[in-house]
Amino acid sequence: MDALTKLISLALFEDSGLGDLTSESLLEPGLPGQGIIVAKEPLIVAGIDAAVKVFKMVDPNAETESLFKDGDSVSKGDIIFKVKGDLISMLKGERVALNFLQRLSGIASFTRSFVEKLGNVNVRLCDTRKTVPGLRVIEKAAVRAGGAYNHRMSLYDGILIKDNHIAVANGVKHAVETVKARVSHLMKIEVETSTIKEVKEAVDAGADVIMLDNMSIPLMKQAVEYINGRAVVEASGNVTFENITKIAKTGVDVISSGSLTHQARAVDMSMRIYRL
Repeated sequence: MDALTKLISLALFEDSGLGDLTSESLLEPGLPGQGIIVAKEPLIVAGIDAAVKVFKMVDPNAETESLFKDGDSVSKGDIIFKVKGDLISMLKGERVALNFLQRLSGIASFTRSFVEKLGNVNVRLCDTRKTVPGLRVIEKAAVRAGGAYNHRMSLYDGILIKDNHIAVANGVKHAVETVKARVSHLMKIEVETSTIKEVKEAVDAGADVIMLDNMSIPLMKQAVEYINGRAVVEASGNVTFENITKIAKTGVDVISSGSLTHQARAVDMSMRIYRL
């Protein structure tokens, strides 16, 4: 069972696993119906696959039609999605499908606002691991739909020596040297720094990527000048819509921000269901 199927199974059980008292008391089984999902505000859509799978899981014979794909711009009043099938099943799937679409489209829309603010500045905007537990795969897909990039998916697919690692390893130099001795030469090593002293230690130790964590704009500029192309430079921490352009202009290569996922609000959509 893939991750999305597991998530949807859990969400459906949470919402109607013990039945739908209202729909099952009101309607006879097998009645046909049609539903449409409508945008109630401008947005960037994400989560279409999740919506399709929700309705297919509650009714394997459901017919779905997506009028947009992930990453598309949608205007207020646009019909995003159509479904035909069993009325009771459709009513059971309604809230679950909307929850996925609204949450993921919210992330994509919020991300797109940052991407557009950056414009043509030559910097890569990335997310972080600050995701809702269990939803990381689909939230990071929503970030991509918004036009940004993914950082590590988890602890297994990238080396990032953070402040706590440095503390328990007795310094940047020892931490980098220890990791280098134990991993493949193909693996890049990133080090989190918060002072110029740590930046210099990371450069001297041969770090491939140096994260400037919660640094002021002047300190970032100083760090970029010192690194001078000897490592990829990533800015992280306290990245906001108001300061992201200033951060980009310091010359960093990458900006990572947890806000893309953990501060995005769900966008407004509604589903209208009709009896055929």
